[in-house]
Amino acid sequence: MLQRTYDWAMAKASHRNAYPILALVAFVESSVFPLPPDILIIPMVLATRSSAWRVAAVATAASVIGGFLGYGIGALLFDSVGRPLLDFYGYAQDFEAFQVRYNDWGAWIVLMAGLTPFPYKVITIASGVTHLDPVVFGISSLVARGLRFYIECALLWWFGPPIRNFIEKRLPLLTVLFFVLLFGSFLVIRYLL
Repeated sequence: MLQRTYDWAMAKASHRNAYPILALVAFVESSVFPLPPDILIIPMVLATRSSAWRVAAVATAASVIGGFLGYGIGALLFDSVGRPLLDFYGYAQDFEAFQVRYNDWGAWIVLMAGLTPFPYKVITIASGVTHLDPVVFGISSLVARGLRFYIECALLWWFGPPIRNFIEKRLPLLTVLFFVLLFGSFLVIRYLL
């Protein structure tokens, strides 16, 4: 199944709608959907190495814009859904302490989470819930997502076919490594906050 998914992604990478699909995936990944844009970034750059910088730019822009949707979800829905739940369970006071800590470290949290495989939507929504300064959020998102996608694309551009062979030979191992990094990111965020 993993190989079929990889083959599907490689086929879509050279499709004429690859960029709009990438933009959509990067946008929704930052706000509501758990599908990382890397599943398209990697095959798109490997299929056409000269497109690396365009791929990085599209993924960065769409991810940051999607991040503001996540921020809006957190900011607008918290009072109607989240706060009543916190009050009901008696966690409102704990949330206030969390909010202060989050806003003290918000730029670093957004930056760190934006660079890792940690689901970015968690951070975008949390930033809205805690009313992190939108300018701080935007700049941190742009730097983090830009660094992540441009570094990823630069490495794929630089190594090209050898990295494709490496990925194809070790796809199951790399998948496990991805999930280990994802879980590790959850732990780091949890204990940082």
